[in-house]
Amino acid sequence: MEHDLEKKRLQLLESLRAAGIRDNRVLSALAAVPRELFVDETQLTLAYDDRALPIDMGQTISQPLMVATMTQALQLRGEERVLEIGTGSGYQTAILARLAKHIYSVERIQQLACVAYNRVTKLGVENVTIYVGDGSLGWPEQAPYDRIIVTAAAPEVPAHLFNQLVSWGMMLIPVGKLDRQELLVVHRAPWGPEVRSLGGCLFVPLLGEAGWRDA
Repeated sequence: MEHDLEKKRLQLLESLRAAGIRDNRVLSALAAVPRELFVDETQLTLAYDDRALPIDMGQTISQPLMVATMTQALQLRGEERVLEIGTGSGYQTAILARLAKHIYSVERIQQLACVAYNRVTKLGVENVTIYVGDGSLGWPEQAPYDRIIVTAAAPEVPAHLFNQLVSWGMMLIPVGKLDRQELLVVHRAPWGPEVRSLGGCLFVPLLGEAGWRDA
């Protein structure tokens, strides 16, 4: 089993390179974080398939290409304070932790937050703080942030999150309808938001006061 997973992991890394992931720090982080620790035991053989997989509480662990694309787009250099909205399995959290100074992660579901914390701790990660709360409102007590990454889809860019960025900070967020979104890169320019799209995507909904109230 271990040999098969290692072979699939190497194949996945090659496919990510072929798909346009060029940042060697991002690729190294993906290589270093064992995705099999973040999936359900029944999904173990699928850990390095390039697709999203179901996890507890009706949530998902994102497709590796989407994780890599979002991580690369953040342009992390190692000194950033990053706010992650939607801890989920903790996989994205563990990757970000290898690339930034500190990760502040907000998860709505306490059970997921506890499991994710145990997983990242098992990997020896020490620069992550996880908070249980309404991710659509961010974590204002720890603001401002250099980067914000949202791993759930919002109907629009939440002002609560945008206002927690430093000047010229960057947020990645899926925005759109429940069945189709655009992955947006939002910069906090002095004159207001500058927005560009990285293309279509599909995420679970961002539930909360500044997200979807009922989905």
